[in-house]
Amino acid sequence: MGVVTEPQPSRRRATVHDVAREAGVSRGTVSRVLNGGYVSEQARAAIEAAIRTVGYVPNTAARNLVMQRSRAVGFIVHEPHALFLEDPNIGAIMLGANTVLSDADLQMVCLVTDSARDTERVTRYLSGGFVDGVIIVSARAADPITDAVVRLGVPAAFVGHPQTTVPLPWVGIDNFTAARDITRQLAKTGRKRVGMVAAALDRDSGADRLAGFKEALGDTFDPDLVVEIPLYEYTAGLRATQELLERAPDVDGIFAASDAVAAGVLTALRRSGRTVPDDVGVVGFDDSSWAERCFPPLSTVHQPAAGVGERAAQLVVAQLAGQDVPRDGVLLDSPIVWRDSA
Repeated sequence: MGVVTEPQPSRRRATVHDVAREAGVSRGTVSRVLNGGYVSEQARAAIEAAIRTVGYVPNTAARNLVMQRSRAVGFIVHEPHALFLEDPNIGAIMLGANTVLSDADLQMVCLVTDSARDTERVTRYLSGGFVDGVIIVSARAADPITDAVVRLGVPAAFVGHPQTTVPLPWVGIDNFTAARDITRQLAKTGRKRVGMVAAALDRDSGADRLAGFKEALGDTFDPDLVVEIPLYEYTAGLRATQELLERAPDVDGIFAASDAVAAGVLTALRRSGRTVPDDVGVVGFDDSSWAERCFPPLSTVHQPAAGVGERAAQLVVAQLAGQDVPRDGVLLDSPIVWRDSA
């Protein structure tokens, strides 16, 4: 026969009143200490000792409710769920941002928008005041979330230039110049028929990389050597290269809009029997973990993804502290890293 035990009563949470009673001071004096106000050293020492004795833990949730602060910052990514997990740049941006937010005692809340329904849900979430600020990655043109940020006045920082008439804080790199320079370097290796797998043209990064590619080639630019894909992803790069080879079997250089896309380009070239870099030179963009996984290792543009995330988070933290921040954009360096693929 089993032994029946009486349920143990749950331990009551210590309150400010308990601390005040133990310390022999008023509740208001305890509140001043907890909120960083001035009290005598004697009263402060008594209160700190009482906190340890009664085991008082501040109720942060209740305090935040009174202060109308959540102590949370949303990290919003406009990408499909699969790409969020696959793209090492997004992970690096997120970790960089989280380091800064953690140091500021702020919690990151990740929000991935993969559909119109997701976008509507996240917009409602922002309107509900569940986060104090937001970092937005991959914002697109006519983005309802960006519109909500402007309407609500939410402290925000964008990774990449938001396509809006309202000046908003953002951080990124000079995609146009970086794409132009690496395309020129590819052409200098003797390539005569240089094509591009262009991605994500509905946001500033993709559009600027294509514009830089066109600028680099000048009069030799051939629009038939550009294949457009919607996302920075491996499988799309593979399919696009197959299409490009059908259009122009004599292509001898390819600029891929990202390293993940370039990995797909290399696979398609290998399947077609072409060697890299002898038959076709290939360059990418990002200098992500994809670049060194490729064979041969990928020539690419170094994007300081972690640094971008850190700077974006710093812009949000500064706004939460009431500081002015630049609204004309913060650009980080993005040097070319030349390897064996070109």
